[in-house]
Amino acid sequence: MDGRLGNQILKLINQEKEAQRLDKYLTGQITELSRSRLQGLIRDGFIRVNDQQAVKNGQTVFPGDHIEVIIPPPVPTDLEPQDIPLDIVFENDDLILINKPPGMVVHPSAGHDRDTLVHAVLAHAPEIEGIGGEIRPGVVHRLDKDTSGLIIIAKNDRTLRWLQDQFRLRKVEKTYLALVDGAPPTPAGRVEAPIGRDPSHRKKMAVLHTGKGREAISEYSTVKAYHHHTLLQVKLLTGRTHQIRLHLAFIGCPLVGDTLYGHRHPSLPAARQFLHAYRLRITFPGETEQRTFEASLPKDLADILEMLE
Repeated sequence: MDGRLGNQILKLINQEKEAQRLDKYLTGQITELSRSRLQGLIRDGFIRVNDQQAVKNGQTVFPGDHIEVIIPPPVPTDLEPQDIPLDIVFENDDLILINKPPGMVVHPSAGHDRDTLVHAVLAHAPEIEGIGGEIRPGVVHRLDKDTSGLIIIAKNDRTLRWLQDQFRLRKVEKTYLALVDGAPPTPAGRVEAPIGRDPSHRKKMAVLHTGKGREAISEYSTVKAYHHHTLLQVKLLTGRTHQIRLHLAFIGCPLVGDTLYGHRHPSLPAARQFLHAYRLRITFPGETEQRTFEASLPKDLADILEMLE
């Protein structure tokens, strides 16, 4: 397949031994595209089965069926690239690893139509426009606006699919530094508490009863204990919205500066929650060994630790 995946027609003959869903079959055959992108092509009429337009993702395809896939060029968006400085930790032809500053939103959303990480990356690497077929080109995972640290952006569809699979299969190790009020119940531990939308506050997430939310697992260990605070290392085994913030508050030690899930008035002079994505271990496309990257604490958080010392 062409690396640009533009104006391309693929003709496939189903050589599988059993019938299966159309979207599942295509995902196994066209590994450069994500399942969601392929489902979008089905929905938009770009897939034909035995010369008939496919009608739904779950349509059954049988051994011997002829499938035609039209892959249009990436859809241009109205995003305006912005020349915003980026702290690039690593870059190659497939991806960019960035140390995101606090205060920057990752991608456009309601109330944030400019000055996002995506706007900055588009100026640095214009070729990512349309990657993934959506307005969040290249975005594999996210960090909260006020969380700093390492985030990875894919530069082509093949890499996007690879990285999405790495995260989905929990092969990526994401480690954060978190300063909390008080101390956790044990120096090290594991939190398994499902997370979902807070039924009482639409803009908040919440720990919910089993069966009500999505599985969420975090592991923590103590880096240093202070008199009234504890510096923790937290590893995410899942990636739910606000997961670390919720899990630490759930076990009685909310993040310093987290006025949404912690104390309304910060116990230390923190302008944001003390949370930094400082280490990322990941396997790049075509490689077998994990690479490890780290980003030092930004000055605002380092100053708080220095004050505690």
